[in-house]
Amino acid sequence: MSERRKGIGRRQVIAGFFALLGLLLIFNYAPQALAGDTVVTRIALAVPQPVIAFPSAWSLTIIGFVMLIAGSLGLTNRVQRWADISLWTSAVLLFPAILIWAAAGKQTNATVMLSESLRLGTPLALGALAGIWAERSGVINIAIEGMMLMGAAFGFAIFILTGQLWWGVIGAVIVGGIIALLHGLLSISFRTDQIISGTVVNILAIGITGYLRRQYIVTEGGGRVTLPSLSAIIANAGFPDLARSLEAIPIAGTLLFGGKPIFFAMLLLVVLTQVVLFMTRWGLRTRAVGENPKAADTVGIAVNRMRYINLFISGCIAGLGGAWFSLETVGNFDDGMTAGKGFIALAAMIFGKWMPFGAFGGAMLFGFAEALGTRFQILQVQVFGGPVPVQFLQVIPYVVTMIVLAGLIGRAVGPAAVGKPYEK
Repeated sequence: MSERRKGIGRRQVIAGFFALLGLLLIFNYAPQALAGDTVVTRIALAVPQPVIAFPSAWSLTIIGFVMLIAGSLGLTNRVQRWADISLWTSAVLLFPAILIWAAAGKQTNATVMLSESLRLGTPLALGALAGIWAERSGVINIAIEGMMLMGAAFGFAIFILTGQLWWGVIGAVIVGGIIALLHGLLSISFRTDQIISGTVVNILAIGITGYLRRQYIVTEGGGRVTLPSLSAIIANAGFPDLARSLEAIPIAGTLLFGGKPIFFAMLLLVVLTQVVLFMTRWGLRTRAVGENPKAADTVGIAVNRMRYINLFISGCIAGLGGAWFSLETVGNFDDGMTAGKGFIALAAMIFGKWMPFGAFGGAMLFGFAEALGTRFQILQVQVFGGPVPVQFLQVIPYVVTMIVLAGLIGRAVGPAAVGKPYEK
């Protein structure tokens, strides 16, 4: 009886999704495969070779059967080990299935799309890490969007002032930390509702950055200069042949050596956050003030000071995410250029259950969704006899966010004391 009261769990929802998707693929493509459909999808794994040709109808039919079997096993609540393996296999097969469907009769590059997913997931991962640092210490940080926007604007303004991109990045990090301290002043010291405090910071950021852009950035200009890739840094250091050799490495050359500094900083911060939060005394104290601040205070931990410091770290990471927009990607600043990425980062944090590697996986999922919309435009994907409108492709990341939060992540419980001001 206790199992029945639990209702439908995350595993059953995912299994049902794959079962339905498998049926859809089988009914749609099995007749074409049996009729001798000769359309192929050519997927390149590197530039320019190798290229693998997949018979579109047969490939999607086989993937459909795998997904149907996996979904059926997951719904039965039996042979759990094999069900989990098959569901994970289906999840991995989603990537080639989408590419084969979208590029039927054409050619696409899987490595480039994977690289784009990692690149577009970078600010989301940084925002998710910022959320983890704040919320693990007990402070809700929905102000990540505002911190990223302020970092993007002031980082670019400092670049214009100094002419140095790296000073702009440092400035973005510091500004993000300062805005986090403002959020901390309102929510920790003045005990303002943390949701309201974060909303105020977001609204304030929109106004300040818009004013800064009109009064300084637009008039001073600054060009569209961005941070160099790793291979460009190596070439500029006097090793152009080595840079070309590294770029020519299949798959890894595109994924790694085409990456830029903030991308690598994000990867480092994921590992560093995991180590600090779960393998150090500081991390233990941070989690203690986020779970039971009264008990932490009893053993001599300064709860509010810990929250201030962790919130400052959170803001610095969010500011670095803002620098990704203006200094690493666009080379300029536009009003509202973060476009809600801070809120999607919070969704990635919840997806990862407040764990660094889980949040990174969620960020890459949303990055893949955004890269997918761009790839659909390039391939001119046809649906119901016509091209998919650009506006629909642009909302794919937000739709994926809603679907993931609504049905795929299951119950996500944050730190026990998050959102609760502490008074000694």
